[in-house]
Amino acid sequence: MYDVDNQKYVDFCCSWGPLILGHCYPSVVQRVKETVENGMSFGTPTPHDNLIGKLLLDNHRYIEMIRFVSSGTEAVMSALRLARGVTGKSKVIKFEGCYHGHVDSLLVKAGSGLVTFGESTSAGIPESFAKETIVVPLADPDALEKALREHAGETACVIVEPIPANNGLLLQDRSFLELLRRKCTEYGVLLIFDEVISGFRVGFEGAAGYYGIQPDIITFGKIIGGGMPVGAYGASKAVMKHVSPEGPVYQAGTLSANPVAMAAGYATLTELLRPGFYEDLQSKTARFTSGLQAYCDSKGYEVTFPHVGSIFWPTFTRRHISRSDQIDGSRMDYFKTMHLECLKRGVYFGPSGYEVGFISAAHTETDLAFATEKICASLDVVFAG
Repeated sequence: MYDVDNQKYVDFCCSWGPLILGHCYPSVVQRVKETVENGMSFGTPTPHDNLIGKLLLDNHRYIEMIRFVSSGTEAVMSALRLARGVTGKSKVIKFEGCYHGHVDSLLVKAGSGLVTFGESTSAGIPESFAKETIVVPLADPDALEKALREHAGETACVIVEPIPANNGLLLQDRSFLELLRRKCTEYGVLLIFDEVISGFRVGFEGAAGYYGIQPDIITFGKIIGGGMPVGAYGASKAVMKHVSPEGPVYQAGTLSANPVAMAAGYATLTELLRPGFYEDLQSKTARFTSGLQAYCDSKGYEVTFPHVGSIFWPTFTRRHISRSDQIDGSRMDYFKTMHLECLKRGVYFGPSGYEVGFISAAHTETDLAFATEKICASLDVVFAG
C-alpha cells in the first residue's frame, strides 16, 4: 500500500478485513469493470444476485436463504428485527467486548453487576433503546444462565461474535459456544452469529463451520463484498420466510444487492473455494506469528500473538485473554510506540492496540519476512526504555 507521499507499506489492516485476496486482485477488478460498463444500479434484481446467492447456499451448510444489504451494520440491524419478528419478543442479550456495528440498541456497555441492562455509549441514542439490551460478560456460563433465566420470556435473541475480533482477539473455548447454542435452544431464544469479520475468514463457512455450531441467523459483511460495500444475513427457510415480501418483517434498500458489489463478491468468493486456499493462508499466518513469538521469547518481551485462521493480534501480555475486562488498557502505550516505529519502517497496522491484523493471499513470504524484521526492530525500540 502507498500513501500520498509515495511511501510503501506492507498492509496488515487490509481495509479492516475485507481484502482477503489483497488489494486490486486481478479477477475481482476485471469483473467489477465488466459490470460497471453495463450499469451500476438498476433497483431490480440482476443475475449477479443469483450467482453469488447460489454460490453461498451451495457451499454453506448453515444457511438456506440469504438477503443482501449494504453493510455489516445493516445486516445486524436487519437480523435483530427478524429475530424480534419471529419470536414476538423485544430484548437482546449481547456480550461485553463484542461489537456489532453502530446499531442503536447494541452501542451499549455493561454497568455494574454480573448481568445488567445496557447503558448508551454514544450520543444520540435514547436510553430506552439501550434498555432493550442485556449485557453479559463473555466466557461466563453463570452470567449467561442468569440472564436467560430472568429474561427469556422477553428476549428475542442472543447475539455474539463467535470469534470476537473488534476489541482484541478474544478467542472463546468451543465449549462455551456449544453451551450458548444449547441454552438458546433450551430457553426458546434465537442465536445470532455475527460473522461480519469471521465469515469467510477462518473458512468458507466462517466460525459456524470452524466450530461446527448451527446458529439460527448469521450476519455477514466485509469479505462477502470483495472490497465493495456489502452485507447479508441468512438463516433457515423457516426463519427467512418471515422477511417481506413473504412475511411481515420489512427490510429493503435501494442499493441492496448492487450489481457491482455482487460482482466483486462473487469474484472474491470464487477464489476462496479453490482447493487449499484456507490451508495455505492459515499456515502462512502460523509461520508469521511463530517467527514473531520466537523473537519476543528470545528477548524476554512480554508480547504474544494469538491467532486463528488468518487473523492475529499483537498484544502486550503473556496471558490468554478471552474477555475485554482482562485487557490492561495501560499497556496500549506500548502499541502506540510499536505502531509509530512500524510506520517508519514500512509496516502498517490499524491505529489501535484493540484492533486485529489480517494476512491476505497477496502477502508473500518475502513480504512477511520483511515485516517480521521490521516489527521486531520496532519492538526493540518499545522495550529499550
